[in-house]
Amino acid sequence: MKVNKYIDHTLLKPNATKEQVLAIIAEAKEYDFASVCVNPTWVALSAQELKDTDVKVCTVIGFPLGANTPAVKAFETKDAIANGADEIDMVINIGALKSQDYETVLKDIQAVVEASGDQLVKVIIETCLLTDEEKVKACQLSQEAGADFVKTSTGFSTGGATVADVALMRKAVGSDMGVKASGGARSYEDAKAFIEAGATRIGASSGVAIMKGEKANGDY
Repeated sequence: MKVNKYIDHTLLKPNATKEQVLAIIAEAKEYDFASVCVNPTWVALSAQELKDTDVKVCTVIGFPLGANTPAVKAFETKDAIANGADEIDMVINIGALKSQDYETVLKDIQAVVEASGDQLVKVIIETCLLTDEEKVKACQLSQEAGADFVKTSTGFSTGGATVADVALMRKAVGSDMGVKASGGARSYEDAKAFIEAGATRIGASSGVAIMKGEKANGDY
């Protein structure tokens, strides 16, 4: 199985330096990953470095808590796209979902989808904080809002993707949406298991190790 185009090569640590960002960009070019996923401050640099490749620039919105207002998330999205972002990974309003305030969750996602124009939107539902019923509801709301993907995790909460969650999310959205498994893929075997469960994208800082058939350390 060729997994490179499943991988969003990720560096979201707050202390990431320019040199480290340039290093993951170089790795993404070498292995022809689907994208690099970086914080918004690094989007313009990434877009410049990747302009002659088919590696996309992915960034995160409302990250990592999802507790910003829809207007702020929409502004962040427009700013990121203006700087060269191709893909937007947004965090839902987790508290609103757990309060069963589904209208707020829907409007929150819709604000980002509308602000994104034609760019891809992935909705991070933070599975480790949700019940299975809440995971399914979050997927359904993401689908209703017109998002392109649902995504398991930020990598900054209490846990990352599990095979069971990926399978549950795939079942919830059917075949029309993407499912991104983030956090937990540290080897080729991990990536393969997520893909077999229904993932169409893998968010990982371990992309190089996955491609080399090695086991990586780390949380994301």
